[in-house]
Amino acid sequence: MKAARIRVQSSAGPYTVVAGTGIIRQAPHEIAALGKFSSIHIVSSAKVWRAVGKIVGRGLGFAKRNIHLFNDAESAKHLGSVEQIARALCRVGADRKSLIVAVGGGVVGDVAGFAAASYLRGVALVHIPTTLVAQVDSSIGGKTGVNLPEGKNLVGAFYPPRLVITDPDLLRTLPDREFRGGLAEVIKHAVIADAPMFSLLEKNMDCVLERDPDALGSLIPRNAQIKARVVSRDEHESGLREILNFGHTFAHALESITHYRRYQHGEAVAWGMMAAAFLGHELHLTPAEDVSRIISLVRRLGPLPPWPSVPPAALLKAMRSDKKARGGVLRFVLSPRMGQAHTYDSVPQLAVERVLHFTPRLVLAASGHLGAAK
Repeated sequence: MKAARIRVQSSAGPYTVVAGTGIIRQAPHEIAALGKFSSIHIVSSAKVWRAVGKIVGRGLGFAKRNIHLFNDAESAKHLGSVEQIARALCRVGADRKSLIVAVGGGVVGDVAGFAAASYLRGVALVHIPTTLVAQVDSSIGGKTGVNLPEGKNLVGAFYPPRLVITDPDLLRTLPDREFRGGLAEVIKHAVIADAPMFSLLEKNMDCVLERDPDALGSLIPRNAQIKARVVSRDEHESGLREILNFGHTFAHALESITHYRRYQHGEAVAWGMMAAAFLGHELHLTPAEDVSRIISLVRRLGPLPPWPSVPPAALLKAMRSDKKARGGVLRFVLSPRMGQAHTYDSVPQLAVERVLHFTPRLVLAASGHLGAAK
């Protein structure tokens, strides 16, 4: 299958997402085309590097001492990890002409990207995403950052990479739970921007869940194109880009309230999309048929960790710490029809409280194996 070359516009200049099965073998050529670097530094995690290190590292021309590994658990996505990477770069003499290659999922990309943005006030960055959520979403658009105890991704920078190399072959060793979580972001893209893709997912989800090469070979570039189109028009999330946060206001609150230890990000997004669908219906925006379709498709991803046993007030407090809030006013991305989404900032608190209370119960009523409040 021929690789797709997707152009992304950014304030630092355009860059390319190269997506295709087996494209990782062309990584040395793609990176060499960027220019000359004084040194190449891999930033990854131990588990990712064990899984894909030989494949990724072949031909890149980096020294073993320039492999910098850190814990890529969501709970370790904090400033301490950025400091760890920066100090490791310093110890091996990385300079302003060095290149950082982030190899891993969303946490690796966010942390390594923020380290690249900060170290010596900015060094070149290339992403090689190894999870589905990173391949279709987080590696594209230049968002980097880490969490604080008060909320998710509250410290960071917009720092576009020079190149993104996306190979579905790198997903072969991805644990099933992470793969299914990544599909939540695929569903999100369909809800907000691609109604025909939603219908395609409804028809072919079994093949996708089995990681059929042809299905992934077309699905991943299609999602990368959606993300690239949105972020090229709104790099700094001042308008259109906010639609990419469908389900995320709820998701970030769920992650924060459980200290980033219960959910993988895609799992929280899966819950968040169902809650957003219910909220849209509560506000007479989202048709009942669309709510039903969203819930049904998300259910096919499999079991989710249960909704936390906390009062709605606690989740509301976490939502107000979200970076999308304005003056403490909650803002939600909702879908008035399949394939479209908009941001709404005049949502009655009572409606949100009802959704927080009833979402796990309504989902449990629809499915006995998705999990519910305990």
